[in-house]
Amino acid sequence: MNGNIPVLFVEGQGLAEAWEKSLISLYNGGCEIKTEYDKKDDPPSKDCTMTIVVNEPLSEPMIHMDMPGGLETLQEYVMEVLDGIKDHLIRNSADDESDTRWEYTYHQRLFKYFLPNNNDIYDQIEILAGKLAETPYSRRAQAITWKVWEDNFCYDPACLQSIWCRLLQGSDDNWYLNTNVRFRSNDAYKAAFMNMFALTQLQVKIAEKISVLSGKQIKLGRYVHQADSYHLYGSYLDDFKSRFLKAYESRTFEERSFRYQDMKFMMDAAIPGILEKAAGMK
Repeated sequence: MNGNIPVLFVEGQGLAEAWEKSLISLYNGGCEIKTEYDKKDDPPSKDCTMTIVVNEPLSEPMIHMDMPGGLETLQEYVMEVLDGIKDHLIRNSADDESDTRWEYTYHQRLFKYFLPNNNDIYDQIEILAGKLAETPYSRRAQAITWKVWEDNFCYDPACLQSIWCRLLQGSDDNWYLNTNVRFRSNDAYKAAFMNMFALTQLQVKIAEKISVLSGKQIKLGRYVHQADSYHLYGSYLDDFKSRFLKAYESRTFEERSFRYQDMKFMMDAAIPGILEKAAGMK
């Protein structure tokens, strides 16, 4: 072992394919390292720095059967990130130790970013879309989540760090929204697929916003998911082997994945119940 964390790269046409490739690459090529969340007898995690390229984020099949949870859980997470259905669960002050609610939501950080002792609220997604509608080749269209004054000291700091977007005109004269997402830490097995799925849905939303503001039809370009620490926790390596790897070795890719368009009606039907559930959470 040379002391270097492996830097791994995978590429897929769609989300399900790219995520699956990333897990296989991590399992085979990641290093072993302890984490801050390990229990005394947990084995070390598999870890790497990972770049995942999804060439066509909306190509089918989009959904992998071995994602954590089910379709309703996935829909709930999309609504958490895009619609802020759980923003009311954020604690009022980082200094109030009696308030044990969440440190943040990604929706709050992206759509309602604010500084301490300041009444200004920044909708970073609206700002980003406006910047690209005016200057499609701008390198400054990004949204961040990190709050230096909070996240360096809290128990559960934001994992997603930034979203960066840029437009490029294709040979067909259409404009394409290219998106880079960076995580400082990403649970490859239990979180990354939901992160990728929700953030590509956000990519769709950004493209729609730019289309309205610019009067041009904006299509989706490639999605790049980057993680400084892309990891499989040692505590669930046995589960990963017995469930994910076993399915990978015994079933075809078509048998390991869903078409989103075939499942969307089920996910849409779950929305009222998800809203009711979220509203009742304290």
